[in-house]
Amino acid sequence: MKTTRAAHLFLALALLTVGAGAVAGCGDTRSGGTGSGGDTGSEARREARAHRVAEAWDGSGAVRTWRAGYYPMGEAVQPPAGGFHAGADTRASTTQNFVLRGTLPAAGPAKGEVRWGSGAPLVLPLTGARAAYESVARGGNDGPHLTVTGAKPGTMTLATSRGPAKVPAWLFTLEGYDTPLKRAAVAPSKLPPPPIGPQREVSTSEGVPLDGLVEVAGDGRSVTVAAGHGSCDDGPAVHVLETGGSVVLSAFVTGVRKGPCAAVMLRGEVTVRLAGRVGDRVLLDAFTGRPVPYGQPNGASPSWRR
Repeated sequence: MKTTRAAHLFLALALLTVGAGAVAGCGDTRSGGTGSGGDTGSEARREARAHRVAEAWDGSGAVRTWRAGYYPMGEAVQPPAGGFHAGADTRASTTQNFVLRGTLPAAGPAKGEVRWGSGAPLVLPLTGARAAYESVARGGNDGPHLTVTGAKPGTMTLATSRGPAKVPAWLFTLEGYDTPLKRAAVAPSKLPPPPIGPQREVSTSEGVPLDGLVEVAGDGRSVTVAAGHGSCDDGPAVHVLETGGSVVLSAFVTGVRKGPCAAVMLRGEVTVRLAGRVGDRVLLDAFTGRPVPYGQPNGASPSWRR
């Protein structure tokens, strides 16, 4: 099937609608920064949009709600110490192929505390052991599998929008391992209503929605994000605007070529260097006007895309 590059808006809106789950994998990783922004008009409009998003969020009720909530920026499922054994066990973990050969706790506390290094803890409802297990064991094929023999409540340390936190977790014992697989037992806080709406009617060379947050560097001075692009361009780039309260990331597609193009969506990762640490600043997607989402929509890690 062929399409033309006149379908810029369709691609941008489609990426916003389907999210990461429908974007094909692509190993392309680029440095962030201003990148190749195309014509001067696109750069100016992109810059203006980023400023509007920052101004809407900085000092708003939405950002205060964000800073008081629990929004994970790390994997909610942590493997046993040292990782899974190479070979069959690694394949089983990748395909989420688990079997239960034991008894899971039928009930437990209704609520638990998320604790940070400073500030008051946040009390949240706890996920039961059965629901936590089912969120991990989503496989079911005849290939290699990992055997769960039991579970008990515990804690795990998880990166969040407010820094590292000690989070309630279920600790699953695995056959052949001395340490447990950990699964966070609390769901993310509800996102605050955004104080600005999404961007409308722009070409992909001016702006596209971010596909998600991949990683915040340990020193907090760079972030890696994913963005979609087509098969007839040079991939995504990301412009960054930093303020005291936010980091606004503007994704766009570079090197768009005219003419017939296969109607496929690819996924590229972009690492953006920052002037200062992320700290408690909110990472914002200029296209959507919302916090950059973490986690796959249907994955085991929690996602606050909603």
